[in-house]
Amino acid sequence: GEGMAIDPQLSAAYQRDGVVVLRNLVAPEALEALRQGVTANMASPGPWANEYTPTGAAGRFFDDYVNWNRIPQFAEVGMQGSVPAAALELMGTKTTRLFHEHVLVKEAETKEVTPWHHDDPYYGIDGMDNVSIWIPLDPIPDSVALRFIAGSHKWNKRFIPKRFKDQTAYVEAAHDFVHLPSVEELNAHEVISTPVQLGDAVAFHYRTLHAAPGTAGTGVQLRRAVSFRYVGDDAVFASRPWKTSPPLEGNGLQFGDALNDLRFPVVA
Repeated sequence: GEGMAIDPQLSAAYQRDGVVVLRNLVAPEALEALRQGVTANMASPGPWANEYTPTGAAGRFFDDYVNWNRIPQFAEVGMQGSVPAAALELMGTKTTRLFHEHVLVKEAETKEVTPWHHDDPYYGIDGMDNVSIWIPLDPIPDSVALRFIAGSHKWNKRFIPKRFKDQTAYVEAAHDFVHLPSVEELNAHEVISTPVQLGDAVAFHYRTLHAAPGTAGTGVQLRRAVSFRYVGDDAVFASRPWKTSPPLEGNGLQFGDALNDLRFPVVA
């Protein structure tokens, strides 16, 4: 598709660190389209939407996903132009499929943090050719920026997910999955913070550990983002020891099958 060619050094940094900031990836018109999409999404949440902030508490932490079929602005930005083109370049694969989009909104004075985790254990797919492109719709100062552990996508470990509501582990033990190290141990690694301006995006691997602060005490009024998740050539439908997120049914796909399915359209 059209859009910028990714600097080969960015692709190399992505392969090395599992995260890279893409400056000026998203045009103002596309950002405006995404804002309209988020407004429509919040006015009409899908069946899998969540509100993570307790009733009566300050702030609001909303998320929802897999709505590109009914919110045309998400399909437009996620399926054509600079965003899927960047995904293709970063992954270095022949094809790029849209796995889904994910909307995350933190309003002012939200205490809920996003705990350290990586996304692969939540997803019902396997494969190392992948990238999430996280697009903020509001400026992101360091106080609310995503944090990443450099190179953690190459640890060859998958960590048992934690519930965002209370940060408890999904299960005590699971085959092929281990518990996360302590926050102190994690912070001993190189942590990359990604403050970004409007038009920038943060690209990261499904296995890169990341976390994010709340907005409480930061003065940030609104932190809206749309994350487009892509997969490349090696992605297959897979099971997890817990309910996947999104909780996709096989619909004819068997575990181990390539994602040849209209729900995961080829976009680049």
